[in-house]
Amino acid sequence: MPDRMGAIQLHAVLDTAVDGIILIDAAGIVLMFNAACERLFGYNAGEVLGQNVKMLMPAPFRAEHDGYLENYHRTGERKIIGIGREVVGRRKDGSTFAMDLSVGEAKHEGRTTFVGIIRDITERKRTEQEVRHTAARLRAVLDTAVDGVILIDARGTVLMFNPACERLFGYGAEEVLGRNVKMLMPEPYRKEHDGYIENYRSTGKRKIIGIGREVIGQRKDGTTFPMDLSVGEAKQEGEAVFVGIIHDVTERKRTEEQLVQAQKMETVGQLSGGIAHDFNNLLTVIIGNADELSDALKARPDLKQLSDAIITCGQSGAELTRRLLAFSRRQTLQPVAIDCNQMIGNMQRLLRRTLREDIEIRTKLDQSLTPAFADPAQLESAVLNLALNAQDAMSAGGCLTLSTADAALDREYTTQHPEVRAGQYVMIAVTDDGAGMTPEVKERAFEPFYTTKEVGKGSGLGLSMVYGFVKQSNGHVSIYSEPGLGTTVRLYLPVATASAADSTVDAIPEPATSPAARGATILVTEDDPFVRGYAVVTLKGLGYRVITAADGREALAHLADGAKPDVLFTDIVMPGGMNGWELARHAQQMQPGIKVLFTSGYALDTLVERGRLEPGTVILNKPYRKAELAGRLREILGAAQTQ
Repeated sequence: MPDRMGAIQLHAVLDTAVDGIILIDAAGIVLMFNAACERLFGYNAGEVLGQNVKMLMPAPFRAEHDGYLENYHRTGERKIIGIGREVVGRRKDGSTFAMDLSVGEAKHEGRTTFVGIIRDITERKRTEQEVRHTAARLRAVLDTAVDGVILIDARGTVLMFNPACERLFGYGAEEVLGRNVKMLMPEPYRKEHDGYIENYRSTGKRKIIGIGREVIGQRKDGTTFPMDLSVGEAKQEGEAVFVGIIHDVTERKRTEEQLVQAQKMETVGQLSGGIAHDFNNLLTVIIGNADELSDALKARPDLKQLSDAIITCGQSGAELTRRLLAFSRRQTLQPVAIDCNQMIGNMQRLLRRTLREDIEIRTKLDQSLTPAFADPAQLESAVLNLALNAQDAMSAGGCLTLSTADAALDREYTTQHPEVRAGQYVMIAVTDDGAGMTPEVKERAFEPFYTTKEVGKGSGLGLSMVYGFVKQSNGHVSIYSEPGLGTTVRLYLPVATASAADSTVDAIPEPATSPAARGATILVTEDDPFVRGYAVVTLKGLGYRVITAADGREALAHLADGAKPDVLFTDIVMPGGMNGWELARHAQQMQPGIKVLFTSGYALDTLVERGRLEPGTVILNKPYRKAELAGRLREILGAAQTQ
């Protein structure tokens, strides 16, 4: 009875088992095939019992099975028995599936039997394959990512270091894996890192995790670089791990610095232009009144000498304001097509006379150079300024090289220099083999009044004037310099178009004497009361009748009331919503025969596009002297009489 109960229980186990159970004899004949085996292989037990077990195997395992059993009986060599391994089963319909097979051996009455436990691992294999594919895709993403990806555990140990990280930090992955991530940080962050992680684990207080910020990384060679670091937290087998995404922002920071520098130069330029404008108004009054005093003091040479000294100093101040106007890009330009090779050739004699004898002058000119479009007088002044600066850098003598070439500034260059327009330029380079500049000096070289020379040896406006002129000409300036190796300043000027020659502004001719000019009426429009007062006194002293106005609307009111001035003498920049250009247009509409003489402390109003004047425009730059004003008026009135 107990044996019968045991058999019933055994059958119950076999029939309800999830895994397949199969019993075979020493020859491989199937003795038992449970219900789970029927589901796995698609055979009924009756179709399998008494058959060789190799019917459940696909080729080539089927052909090898008998030989394996024979070898085991003869030598005892085990491949599955007592071990178990992953094999492939074959269903009744011919399809195959992966299975784990573990085989045990039993002896009963001298006969050997084998019990096989079979587990279908199709789903597990599919899951493993999906995991492998996912891992491969993730690895491909990590290996090809532009940004660095790093994985660390809760103690800061590096678990993963992708190729982008290798490029960023200069370490191979094998040099970093297993080590603390703080090896990639400079001081003081390195010392603080362990405390930060411990504080986060104990308090949950976040500084970077889940937020991200800009930090500093340290390369293998000890150099540092700015980077955006964003950190996410995950759980892996119950332990916290942190994934860091690292983006190198070196180029972005460089671009930001260049934009800040460009904005600073623009701000300084605007400030300089405004100061120069106001200072020119003051100089107009100072020089003009000193002029009057000088004429009145001819009988007192001792006092006349003082008034002449005031005039000389005032003219020196006017030269300083001219340089400020050049830097602020508000000077008057008269651009034409220029053969830069010819210009440099013509300048060599001047340079040899101007520079010391221990300075050797060389040229390297591109014979197929394209004409540039710029103001020739200002360009010559710029090259001369650069040559004088180069001489100062070669205190013991040296070589000054002037070179020309056509140059293309592409989009890659303009990415690094956002203020530059991509395109073709004519390049003039001035190179010396002198002391060179430090990075700090080079960064401030174009700032007005910045100089490394001794007090009294320079105004600090030479390079500022060059910078302003080239920028106003729609060009670009670059400096390359290394301490002890010399300096190269490159001027990039726009290429002249086919119609460039037509853009030439006629030079203002020397004043022609016109006896009929005396007695004419001048309408003076000037907002500065001191300058207006000086102009009135000067004009009356020259024999002119004078009408005054403080702004454009007052001047037009005089015309509307019937005033008939011969000349409108007007400032360009005025308050009240109407500038000198607009006043001149309205005045010529109301009185077609009226002549116009402009004046300005800027020498150029922002309404004149890119600093170019229309042909025939006559401007008297402030500060002006009595003789200059008289000459301009004689010129205008004399031209009117000859028409």
